[in-house]
Amino acid sequence: MSGVVQDPTGAAVPGASIVVTNTETNQIVKTETNERGEFALPSMPPGSYRVTVTKTGFKAAVKEGVVMESGVPASVNMRLEVGQAAETVRTATGEGNGTTFDLQGRLMVCEGGNRRVTRWSDDRRSEVVMDRYEGKRINRPNDVVCKSDGSIWFTDPGLRVPLADKEVPHSGVYAVKPDGTSRLVAEFEYPNGLAFSPDERTLYVANTRHAQYIHAIDLDGAGNMVRRRIFADMSSEETDGVPDGMKVDVEGRVYCTGPGGTWVFGPDGTKIGVIRTPEVPANLAFGGPDLKTIFFTARTSVYTLPSKVPGRPHPWYRVRAK
Repeated sequence: MSGVVQDPTGAAVPGASIVVTNTETNQIVKTETNERGEFALPSMPPGSYRVTVTKTGFKAAVKEGVVMESGVPASVNMRLEVGQAAETVRTATGEGNGTTFDLQGRLMVCEGGNRRVTRWSDDRRSEVVMDRYEGKRINRPNDVVCKSDGSIWFTDPGLRVPLADKEVPHSGVYAVKPDGTSRLVAEFEYPNGLAFSPDERTLYVANTRHAQYIHAIDLDGAGNMVRRRIFADMSSEETDGVPDGMKVDVEGRVYCTGPGGTWVFGPDGTKIGVIRTPEVPANLAFGGPDLKTIFFTARTSVYTLPSKVPGRPHPWYRVRAK
């Protein structure tokens, strides 16, 4: 990794304290930046790494790009762009959780409290994308992604819905086509974060309870499930954190927040290491103009870390480039 450490205003931080520790050998790899606020890490051997940055960000959480939310109970969406102050986008989100954009750049929100997925246009008007499956009210939509064909995919865990209010008996992953038709892709115990591989032929799904793992759903060209398999085991003796938010970089590495920090896996499921921020994050996203800044969102702050490899671009970027 190499890059520039930035404070919440986007300015470089000369001499900021950066501590990267191999938690297996307890060896400190790098301790501070130079006078320009730059730092570069040498090639690091396999292991688990703790990254500490003294400059923290905003009290918010992020799911995609620059859109940020301050947490489910607060029901507030916020936007953060490099070099800009945080901006409140919308309040009263219905305990909004996962967010993304559709191919037209409209904000998609998993409204857990309202038990629905909605689409928000620039004039702040919303429409329901999905709130029922086979006539029954869905559970608590959690995370959402957009595929390059314009379909919307989201997770819908059910363990937090009171039994008396539960209409759909399963927890699942759903896909909604641009024409509004929907289908159940697969059932899970507690599906949480999800992300597509760079070629969109694999959908990764984090299972939060009680078994902690990342599931891989192999898809055909039409987006139908060919098979499902365990991609990575995330069980741990760590007591803080569960498999949650997930992103993929352009080379196919999978980043998933989990016990003790953010776990990183190779495209074949091999564990590369764990990034340990000052607080265990619940989510992460690649942002910045080159998608080489990783935002980690934790209980009180947003932490950033530069990366040599950019994140997988949202399909919206490719549509806009045409």
